[in-house]
Amino acid sequence: MTGKWFSRFSSYLSTMAGRPSTFVLAAALVLLWAITGPLFHYSDTWQLVINTSTTIVTFLMVFLIQNTQNRDTAAMQIKLDELIRAIEGAHNALLDLEELEEKDLSRFRKHYEKLAEEARTALRAGGSDTDSPFVDNRDEGDRK
Repeated sequence: MTGKWFSRFSSYLSTMAGRPSTFVLAAALVLLWAITGPLFHYSDTWQLVINTSTTIVTFLMVFLIQNTQNRDTAAMQIKLDELIRAIEGAHNALLDLEELEEKDLSRFRKHYEKLAEEARTALRAGGSDTDSPFVDNRDEGDRK
């Protein structure tokens, strides 16, 4: 129950924090603080107000941003897993890949890096790559 409330709350706050009006409000508060400097004789207390305020906001925003990022990443992984599952000929072993140990991920990464290098070599030799519309087989020197 607490998790659902926090998820909704953090999503709402993330949306609000990302709005231009929120930035303008924050900038206005900093400007107001700066303008009041002479009124408070630039005292230690005056400086402590902005330091404490920004530290607290930053501390809380770390958790808010992390929660939002975790949710977005989880949703994206589910969507990617569904695409892999739905495409005929795709390797279902790649589903839920993010849960593997680092050594297993490294093994997969090396395999795909090798495949990518082979594809680039084939492109340079005049082959085609139907999956990469922005890559052609011309060298950088030929693009003048």
